[in-house]
Amino acid sequence: MSDLSAYLPEIPGLPGLFVRNIYAIGRNYAAHARELNNPIPERPVIFTKPLASLTLDGFIRIPSFVREPHFETELVAVIGKTGKNIYREEALDHVAGYGIGIDVTARDIQQELKESSHPWFLAKGLDTFAPVSSFLPADVLPEFDKLTFTLDVNGERRQNGDPSLMLFPLPELIVRLSRYVTLQPGDLLFTGTPEGVGLLKENDHLHAELLSGRIVLDVRVKQSG
Repeated sequence: MSDLSAYLPEIPGLPGLFVRNIYAIGRNYAAHARELNNPIPERPVIFTKPLASLTLDGFIRIPSFVREPHFETELVAVIGKTGKNIYREEALDHVAGYGIGIDVTARDIQQELKESSHPWFLAKGLDTFAPVSSFLPADVLPEFDKLTFTLDVNGERRQNGDPSLMLFPLPELIVRLSRYVTLQPGDLLFTGTPEGVGLLKENDHLHAELLSGRIVLDVRVKQSG
């Protein structure tokens, strides 16, 4: 794995694991789907974010052409071992650790893409649109569905995440993903956002916590050219 360090970012808190792919799940909380007037999905809505969207420096940089940048706070799982066609009862054995991330979305661009039946890549994959925290090993944390998380924006509570309310729990997501792609050590899986998403503005301060401070993510918003 050491050769990856030359070109892939190491996952903070999990030495020796380097980010490979970023997978994400849309509409995995019913209340969030409803707040955006989207139908409740019958199967997971899966998309990817490029490595260019990953940021570890504490800043989200919003391009001037994005009119409606939104925050979506999510529990993030890190895959720790290779798996294909994984059985549900073995799914969590493939998770190395957990952290918290923000799936930044250019909502105006996403709406245009949806109306044209185009993929969401250009709304989800911009530079710095996937800030993540450090991670803790899975074996030192409670069961997945107890990993509650929160987001405050400028000191005001905006999101409360409870994984027990997911439409598609993490084991099912891993099973379904591994049908189509071979999951690799270092793959990140953004598991969906609860209700409460909203607009980002320059100089906003986002403070996310997993398990009341076991893991913390602090991010500032900046406008870019």
